[in-house]
Amino acid sequence: MSGVLDLGEVSTLGIHRAVQDWLRDGLLILMGIGSLLSTSREIREENQFSWFPILEVAYLFIGIFITMIPCLLLLKAGPNGAFAFLINAVQTPVHYFWVTGLLSAFLDNAPTYLTFFNTALGSFYAGMPESASVPLLMTEKAVYLQAISCGSVFFGACSYIGNAPNFMVRSIASEAGTPMPSFFGYILKYSLVFLIPAFIIVSFIFF
Repeated sequence: MSGVLDLGEVSTLGIHRAVQDWLRDGLLILMGIGSLLSTSREIREENQFSWFPILEVAYLFIGIFITMIPCLLLLKAGPNGAFAFLINAVQTPVHYFWVTGLLSAFLDNAPTYLTFFNTALGSFYAGMPESASVPLLMTEKAVYLQAISCGSVFFGACSYIGNAPNFMVRSIASEAGTPMPSFFGYILKYSLVFLIPAFIIVSFIFF
């Protein structure tokens, strides 16, 4: 719904946000409240419901979002920032795939995607308005957009913090008594063994 409707924008505490986004978030909150009010305590106890996993994820990601702000600002500075060497080194689709991916494995994937999406726009269509440059990137340079999208999404599975659900599932499993690898244990036993070789194959086939 929020991707289809266009109900305009409102300013809240100086932040401009689409009305449909507020409506979407409000409905999600109401659904959560409705679940709490309509589900009996017995059902929750039988399902061993606990707030611990989501609280653990919330604490972790609050910390991640706070501490990653400087990194993202350095990336957004582009060729004029401290990460200029990294931005300038990204030239080919495979570069975009791996750099976007590796950063998304430990930072949030959405801002990493946007950073390199804008990097691609600046590299190929500097000075051109987005309304004109984005369609060109989607057609003339589609492989670059594919590389950025795939890297930012796929590499999220490389660590527990690459995506919020990763850590939540791990927390739920641990609370249920299922043995789970440590943070670095997961990377060493699974990411490096299974995911990275798969991404190398993807690189050769598509990028």
